[in-house]
Amino acid sequence: MNSPEMRSEVEEGGTTGLSVFERLRVRFISTIGYWAIRLICSSLRWEIEGWENYEAVGAAKKRVIYAFWHGRIFMATYFWRRRGIVVMTSQNKDGEYIARVIQRFRYGAARGSSSRGSRRALVEMIHFLRRGQDVAFTIDGPRGPRYVAKPGAAYLAWKTGHAVLPFSISLRKKWVLHSWDHFQIPKPFTRCLVLIGAPIYVQPNATEEEIDRTQQEIQHSLDRLRDDGDTRWGGRTDK
Repeated sequence: MNSPEMRSEVEEGGTTGLSVFERLRVRFISTIGYWAIRLICSSLRWEIEGWENYEAVGAAKKRVIYAFWHGRIFMATYFWRRRGIVVMTSQNKDGEYIARVIQRFRYGAARGSSSRGSRRALVEMIHFLRRGQDVAFTIDGPRGPRYVAKPGAAYLAWKTGHAVLPFSISLRKKWVLHSWDHFQIPKPFTRCLVLIGAPIYVQPNATEEEIDRTQQEIQHSLDRLRDDGDTRWGGRTDK
């Protein structure tokens, strides 16, 4: 399913135009990021709800289009590791760091975003879905607005017939950065809840209005999952 040939076709980064110092900086920061995710997330007490929704996609002989919030990428990277999933990452410097980190966890990176290179990246992701690989979106990235889903996942589902699988990850104890996405880093050994929603499909003959409704369905599913998970620990949901 995740052959080396498939992974090698995914663009591995945008360091060609960087200076030697910048390349070393990217390598250093991505190495720190990889070990931080690996060490912290391996200590977490993971709980999963909705795994049957993931299994339902496989039972239907479909590929998965993962959709989740940008601020939860720290935990998601570890949870879905080593599956050869192709993730859309932005073409800016932040996207370069993310791409380098996730590739160490055996992800592929399709470089593009809602603002730059999106058409080319979407074409790449269609190609990999048709070749038998799953893909993923940080669906409010690369710069927000926070918790507002962009249409890429619904478009891919319409073009390929594969399933959008919304999921959210919530932490009992965490650090929250003062970034646009409220980026979350788990405190070691805390409880971590993964909520997986029902798969969402788009018919190949769907009208533009029906695709828009599917986009809203994805938004509502992700909102419900986030609210359910974030309030599970007795606190308020992140807004």
